[in-house]
Amino acid sequence: MHAAPARGRFIAAALLTATAFILPAAPALADYPDRDVKIIVPFPAGGTADIAARVVAAELGKSWKKSVVVDNKAGAGGNVGSAEAARATPDGYTLLMGTVSTHAINQSVYAKLPYDPVKDFVPVTLVIPVPNILELNPAFADKHGIRTVADLIKYLKANPASVNMASTGNGTSTHLSGELFQTMTGTRMTHVPYKGSSPALTDVMAGSADLIFDNLPSSMGFIKGGKLRPLAVTTASRSPALPDVPTMAEAGVQGYEASSWFGLLAPAGTPADIVQKIQRDVAAALQQESVRAQLQAQGATPSGNTPAQFKQFMAQETVKWADVVKKSGAKVD
Repeated sequence: MHAAPARGRFIAAALLTATAFILPAAPALADYPDRDVKIIVPFPAGGTADIAARVVAAELGKSWKKSVVVDNKAGAGGNVGSAEAARATPDGYTLLMGTVSTHAINQSVYAKLPYDPVKDFVPVTLVIPVPNILELNPAFADKHGIRTVADLIKYLKANPASVNMASTGNGTSTHLSGELFQTMTGTRMTHVPYKGSSPALTDVMAGSADLIFDNLPSSMGFIKGGKLRPLAVTTASRSPALPDVPTMAEAGVQGYEASSWFGLLAPAGTPADIVQKIQRDVAAALQQESVRAQLQAQGATPSGNTPAQFKQFMAQETVKWADVVKKSGAKVD
């Protein structure tokens, strides 16, 4: 006579168990974000990674009604901040503004990395691809009559290793853009790595370094202000933000192409529904006319692609830059 109550308790327990398996992730997405979110930028303030992160942080903060904080963790060509992000709790509250350096170049130039660019992260979305731009200290250019890329090549061949080429750090796209240029033109410069764009640009403008292949957004204001002399962009087509500046191919270095990019990643293990929410919200922010205009004025192209598209893009970029590293012979111990 006790069989029915026992059977009822068994059925109730089974239903509760089934319900638990059906709806495990709903609370995580429904509540996200319920506190502040941090975006780690693995380079100093003022560079393009920082610019991209602050634009995204401002827009996400508005839509989420939570603070989205940018945390600059510079060092070792982006490796310090990237390693910290890789070790963060995979809950969507710590993100990384990854770059072409941290997720396509560094594995080819560093003998050992403190993180795995593929296994330790899940792609969220590409935020902006940008051109690099070859630019000189104006006084240096005027002193030596350098008005074009051809003029620069002529001077470099007559004065090997006498020109100081600044970069935003060993193994960065600004470094390798210069290495590729030297390889393709048969010239030689002295590489001077800095810890980010701001200190490098400061020294180029002051004349302590002679030139740099910088990301266009972090240089745009100084170009417009006449503090830097642009010679060529490193992409296959001209930048709409600087339509009068030729491409490297138009300037005579046929086959030359190199560019940078910046995108959000999360620590491996971050719930897929949270990753997809972040991607959707970032993509929506990048489609706002005011945001697009702001980024395009600095020479950047807003993206916002899917995690799958970003993953494929990074894989292609890793192969491309590995070839550049091989041709240039660039290495960092």
